[in-house]
Amino acid sequence: MSEENTTPNRVPLAGSDRPAAARIQAAHGPVDPSRRIEVTVILRRQEPLTEMPAEPMTKEELTARHGASAADVNLAIETFTRLGADIIHADPASRRLRLGGTVKQLSTIFGTSLEEVTSSGPHGHDITHRHRTGGLQIPAELDGIVTAVLGLDDRPQARAQFRAIPNAAAGTSYTPPELAKIYNFPAGTDGSGQVVAIIELGGGFGQADLDAYFSALGITGPKVTAVGVDGAANQPGQDPTGADGEVLLDIEVVGALAPRAEILVYFAPNTDAGFLDAVINASHATPAPASISISWGQNEDEWTAQARTAMDQALADASALGVTVTAAAGDNGSADGATDGKDHADFPAASPHVLACGGTRLDADSATGTIRSETVWNDGPHSATGGGYSDAFPAPAWQKHLPSHNRHHPPAPKPTAAGHGRGVPDVSGVADPQTGYRVRVDGKDMVIGGTSAVAPLWAALIALLAQDTGKRFGQIQPLLYSLRNGFHDVTAGNNGTYQAAAGWDPCTGLGSPDGTALLTAIKSGI
Repeated sequence: MSEENTTPNRVPLAGSDRPAAARIQAAHGPVDPSRRIEVTVILRRQEPLTEMPAEPMTKEELTARHGASAADVNLAIETFTRLGADIIHADPASRRLRLGGTVKQLSTIFGTSLEEVTSSGPHGHDITHRHRTGGLQIPAELDGIVTAVLGLDDRPQARAQFRAIPNAAAGTSYTPPELAKIYNFPAGTDGSGQVVAIIELGGGFGQADLDAYFSALGITGPKVTAVGVDGAANQPGQDPTGADGEVLLDIEVVGALAPRAEILVYFAPNTDAGFLDAVINASHATPAPASISISWGQNEDEWTAQARTAMDQALADASALGVTVTAAAGDNGSADGATDGKDHADFPAASPHVLACGGTRLDADSATGTIRSETVWNDGPHSATGGGYSDAFPAPAWQKHLPSHNRHHPPAPKPTAAGHGRGVPDVSGVADPQTGYRVRVDGKDMVIGGTSAVAPLWAALIALLAQDTGKRFGQIQPLLYSLRNGFHDVTAGNNGTYQAAAGWDPCTGLGSPDGTALLTAIKSGI
């Protein structure tokens, strides 16, 4: 590959504007122009994917109709190669090109400059990363063909939605099998024949932890395989109260509830490109998973429009392939941790192609499985379930009838053409760390809560429903909203702005699961 001295004829890339990172601690000057980096480029669809198919599509069908055309792929490869970039990978099905090159080459191609800064990431830990502001440009001949360029700026994109406390501090806690009894998961199901994928943007797991945990529960644990994405890998033992806690929580919840399912854990860099690539790789795998659990997210307005759209389209592809994606709705109340005085939905939970999972506080008898009370999880503005209305996505057809007046206090949801945006969450489950999940992390027994525990809970339930019915559900929300049974309605509490109420509400959605009633209701309509 040779350095290209000429500047290409470029046009602006819509949706690529990026503000400065929040909480920059230090600026270190321009990134070394000779440093090699990689970026992910997304191309347009051949045909829009506006409605989900009645039956899951094959990957070949998705590629032929909604992937990138051969002409677009060839033109993009020819153009970027001519401008000096390496084509590391081209995938028409997911419409991705993975490009490599020096900072100088890629900055020239995309009309930007990269600085190196240290900022306080979503978890409060300082991290040094590449940084850009403003918009990107693309070669003029690819105008309308390239829809996103991700990874030039590799600031952390998401935070893990969990809260950990020592065992001794937990007032009440439950093992996943106890929750299976409380939530009446279908008898005779164990996940056999199903695959559940888990997305992780840091941390890792050790097999010894899993063996000890499942052995203590009297369970033969599932097969768990780590899959690296964009150079990331399983790195356990780094931080038991950080990313490791998220990873072990996710695996242990899914594994205890669906012990015969195969679990694939996708480790990706915590960047917009890494997050997207992990979701695509998981959903396009063979065999395709029944469900994908995502316990990472960020205020939807902290995403660039191009990254948010690319992720939503990848989630739509997953749905079309018959994969149900569950995502945590956030752990910072209706504001989602923002400091602008406004309410925000968390993304990717705000995508209409995701089953958004909110959180409750659960008081139940684990011996009998009887729920004494279940209310909205709210221990304060930074320990409460996310929920509200999207600023970026309109209300989907299956939410058109939902109320927008369940407010605990002003402000009202930002109006959209439909009256309000996509409502979050769709469903819920226990998330309050004071009534949390007993897990094992880096050799230590802990209690962890957060909506990050609810996403794997529902991902496991989806796998059990798939096992029993022999059906792949994909975008399951329209079905769930059409059912009269299958949920414990949560009617007490608030998450800041929004108040729980009978039926769906922007705190706990339709409610927590009654797995057996849900299975019966689904089968009656199959």
